[in-house]
Amino acid sequence: MSLLIPNDYRNLLGSVEQTEKAIKTVKDMFQVNLSAQLALLRVTAPMFVLSGTGINDDLSGTERPVRFPVKSLGDSSAEVVHSLAKWKRLKLAELQVEPGRGIYTDMNALRPDEELDNLHSVYVDQWDWERVIRREDRSLAFLKKIVRRIYEAVKVTENKLYVEFPQLVPALPEEIFFIHAEELRRLYPGLTPKDRENAITRKYGAVFIIGIGCPLGDGSVHDSRAADYDDWSTPDENGLPGLNGDILLWNPLLESAFEISSMGIRVDPQSLDYQLKARGEEWKERLYFHKRLLSGELPLTIGGGIGQSRLCMFLLRKAHIGEIQSSIWPDQMRATCRKAGIELL
Repeated sequence: MSLLIPNDYRNLLGSVEQTEKAIKTVKDMFQVNLSAQLALLRVTAPMFVLSGTGINDDLSGTERPVRFPVKSLGDSSAEVVHSLAKWKRLKLAELQVEPGRGIYTDMNALRPDEELDNLHSVYVDQWDWERVIRREDRSLAFLKKIVRRIYEAVKVTENKLYVEFPQLVPALPEEIFFIHAEELRRLYPGLTPKDRENAITRKYGAVFIIGIGCPLGDGSVHDSRAADYDDWSTPDENGLPGLNGDILLWNPLLESAFEISSMGIRVDPQSLDYQLKARGEEWKERLYFHKRLLSGELPLTIGGGIGQSRLCMFLLRKAHIGEIQSSIWPDQMRATCRKAGIELL
């Protein structure tokens, strides 16, 4: 999306100082709620990893990581993380975490290829989480169970925030609606994927779209996903491919679907092998992470990322992510926002 300025926008919190207080309130409350819902231990995570190990995430496969040489390692190349999907599985193996428990961390990333607008920034901050599961948990039913728990953590945070800041009236629906990307395509065959998201999320308020990255009936994909973290190929109980998806909330301020989380059951050795071949990326099998996964050394997991600034932006009724985080923006964008009463930090 390009820059969107809502009509008659105003800061419901009144000032930047109150906004900063509310940001801390959301972050403190949500991570406690998330940890309780999913039985997660907070751990410390890296900001960068060595290049060539396969630990960093490729996201859609087109984003360039920020790289730099490390003098004390013979100028070996390191790169700022895009997310921690793979690192978390290595950490769970190291900690020998049992099924039913997991970890979460503050993930700070740089994505300089982002198109800057209301929702996208060079700086990305997430709660990255990962939980060990059993073989029998690799199912659509279990995926939905975890999505509902995350959604409950969001709703509890929204309701508690209302107690602290009464001007932020709760607006989320009681339940989150589930639909597969292929079902969504059939429902709105004439729309683009983004317009389908807007149509379904406007209708239900909170939606989880299943099967992000899997081939759809017309040969397209709803949105791209890398081959080596989410499982977008294994058929679910309904015969449709994919055990992953996105959590979308309807944002009436921006009049659009608002993604707060990408998540899913992660690849096992079989689905990793299939997805690498499907993408012509068999060469990754020689990388450190992939070799360990294919040899069965890593636990089966479910995991994802939940945008910290995104969630704060939604719950605090902000029009621009720059009202939540301090980042860099084009001069023209800053001037336009300032004129509209949108104070970028």
